[in-house]
Amino acid sequence: MPCPSVNEEPMTGAERQARYRAAHAAGAPVIRVRRPLDHRGRARRWTDHVTGFVEAQVEFAAWLDSLPDNLRDSSPAEALQAICDLDLSELQAIVPPRGFGRD
Repeated sequence: MPCPSVNEEPMTGAERQARYRAAHAAGAPVIRVRRPLDHRGRARRWTDHVTGFVEAQVEFAAWLDSLPDNLRDSSPAEALQAICDLDLSELQAIVPPRGFGRD
């Protein structure tokens, strides 16, 4: 994620370096934020994604059931019905191959 802009225009390299040196000379603590790494294997990620699809389909089915009668023939209802009609059993049946002892 890029740093937020201070000005309307992006800073030049010299401006960025001057800001860094000024902050470093002032003794401001350096805060670095790193995103957590995803250490799950591909097979685990596949299983988690398919589980997410199934959970979302259940939520969409509940949403479709709770629609009022005047929205039953609307385009959102048709989209929800299309999502509910998807057969996810084929995705659930897929077992990804293991990867050279790393999974």
